[in-house]
Amino acid sequence: MANNYYDLLGVAKNASDEEIKKAYRKLAHKHHPDKSGGDEAKFKEINEAYQVLSDKSKRAQYDQFGQTFNNGSGGFGGGQGGFSSGGWDFSGFQSSGSGFDFEFGESGFEDIFSSIFGGQTQKATRKKRGKDIQVDLEITFEEMVNGTTKEINLRKNTVCDVCFGTGGDGDAKEKVCATCGGNGRVQKVGRGFFGSFSQVIECPDCRGTGHVYEKKCSKCKGEGKTMQNVKLEINIPAGIADGQTISISQAGEAGGRGGQSGDLYVNVHVKPHREFTRNGRDILNSVEIPFSVAALGGEVEIETIESRLTLKIPQGTQSGEQFRIKGRGIPDLRSGERGHQIVKVVVRIPKRLSREQKRLLEKLRELGE
Repeated sequence: MANNYYDLLGVAKNASDEEIKKAYRKLAHKHHPDKSGGDEAKFKEINEAYQVLSDKSKRAQYDQFGQTFNNGSGGFGGGQGGFSSGGWDFSGFQSSGSGFDFEFGESGFEDIFSSIFGGQTQKATRKKRGKDIQVDLEITFEEMVNGTTKEINLRKNTVCDVCFGTGGDGDAKEKVCATCGGNGRVQKVGRGFFGSFSQVIECPDCRGTGHVYEKKCSKCKGEGKTMQNVKLEINIPAGIADGQTISISQAGEAGGRGGQSGDLYVNVHVKPHREFTRNGRDILNSVEIPFSVAALGGEVEIETIESRLTLKIPQGTQSGEQFRIKGRGIPDLRSGERGHQIVKVVVRIPKRLSREQKRLLEKLRELGE
């Protein structure tokens, strides 16, 4: 592990959000476990660093506390989940200007240290949103120029097709959860090195909804979602750049018991082309021409994305000169207007000459050419 998350991503501490995102995508593509030579452990470290530095709140805490910051994989010496005592984990601990501030996000911790501070605050019940999914997708240069549709296979949690996400079986009646009394939360009391404290957690029976069914769905066992293999068609727009991400709303993991699904993020990677390269909306390539054509003028055939074209070469063309073919470049993502193809001419000098060729060149030299 690098000394810190900034070192791991290879960015400065004052790096912008865009610089952090760019560094993450580059490293994630390099170390993705599905790629040849990928490194799963390195990929997880990179992902962990990005999850912290891409979140303004987490980044601020990390900048303040450094390696004592906890993001679910370390902390103040208590193992996974932060510093701990008596089996309890205290994630997200931070100091403030007036005492202490305990921030627990979605971890379910509430009313911590109630024996010290007193009082109790009930967290409102809300449905859990499903997890986001991130995948990498490789396309050809031609597909980047023209746009395409790709099919991907995902194994993910989907809404149960028997109970439609409710978790109940058939005509089973819904009732108030007896465990939490409909609050969706239950209180646990524990002891730690700070003394006694209470912890408010999600009810294990109703999963925070406050209601249960008299009989659980036979397929999803009351979860409201099941693991399935899913095929999705992804529309790749013409002109997308290498490394750009397509966001598909609610195409990620299904939420719990009617909760909103997460999103799907598709990171697009463009394969290098044997002849063409990209520069903004222009396509660049080169073509070799004989010395005689450069000197006297003529025609040569060149490749474009769509077809072969004939390019007229004026007499006296120098090696390295460029010719522009309008409208044969890459479409703009918004307007669809295409760039140009820029063809660089390289004059081919023969390594071996026939007697007649030598004689003619000697004649040109005598004439001062």
